[in-house]
Amino acid sequence: MVREGYQIDIYKIDTKEKIDKRKILMLIFIILSIFCIILSAIVIEKAIRRNKIYNQYIAQIQEMKKQEEEKQKRIAEEAERKRQEKLPKLTETGRQNMESIYHSDTKQAFLTFDDGPSAITPKILDILKQENIKATFFVLGNKVKNNPELVKKIYDDGHFIAIHGTSHEYSQIYSSEQTVLDEYNQCVEEIRKAIGEQEYNPHLFRFPGGSVGGQYADVKIRAKELLSQNDILTIDWNALNGDAETNKLSSEFELKRLSETTQNKNSIVVLMHDSPTKSVTADTLPQIISNLRSQGYEFKNFYEIIK
Repeated sequence: MVREGYQIDIYKIDTKEKIDKRKILMLIFIILSIFCIILSAIVIEKAIRRNKIYNQYIAQIQEMKKQEEEKQKRIAEEAERKRQEKLPKLTETGRQNMESIYHSDTKQAFLTFDDGPSAITPKILDILKQENIKATFFVLGNKVKNNPELVKKIYDDGHFIAIHGTSHEYSQIYSSEQTVLDEYNQCVEEIRKAIGEQEYNPHLFRFPGGSVGGQYADVKIRAKELLSQNDILTIDWNALNGDAETNKLSSEFELKRLSETTQNKNSIVVLMHDSPTKSVTADTLPQIISNLRSQGYEFKNFYEIIK
């Protein structure tokens, strides 16, 4: 029952409720919006932080890669520098050095070994290593072909590898000046195979039996000119241990011959052999080195001449 004089306005109530609902919905929307903004900000900030960390990581990786590349480049450059140092290069200075090799104000000794390599070469190499001496080996092409690992060791140990021909058969190598050059080139090719270095050329030849005199003197004169035209120098010796002079070798004999042939000489190129029958030379080598040192000789090899 409705009291008299009191009237309910239903339209007014509905409108007010609608307004309250809109406010509530608006408030909820605002709260949700703020939450979404905060959440988005957190997500964006984390993404930015992750991206920054990622970029730093990438930068570190790139820097490490750059450093590694630079390190490898330096290693490669150093390896190439060392490789080039072991490749003889004939220059005008080298020619002049060879012309004056027997003239020196100070005492210098070039230890040279012919006719190898052979089974006694490793012992000679061990002695040279112990004495910290670099020598010169005038090798034969046919021996190089049969003992490539020894040639590689000679090369890796820092000794100078020069040419003594291929056959060591006088009638063959001295049949003409061209055969001398041919045997030189054949030996060089065998050395290149053995050491794995296709650019190697020592520019240095020792005539079997020496460069002057003998039955083939005229051929040697012409061959020497032909070799020179092909940038190949020649060298003999001015001292020796006599290991090619007799089949009855002894340490006493070798030391005596060395003493006789080094008298009053400042610069000596010592002829020795590392062929299979010269084991006495290997046995006597420590004494040879000791005697020369006691006389004040400094040991050198042909890398210091042809460079």
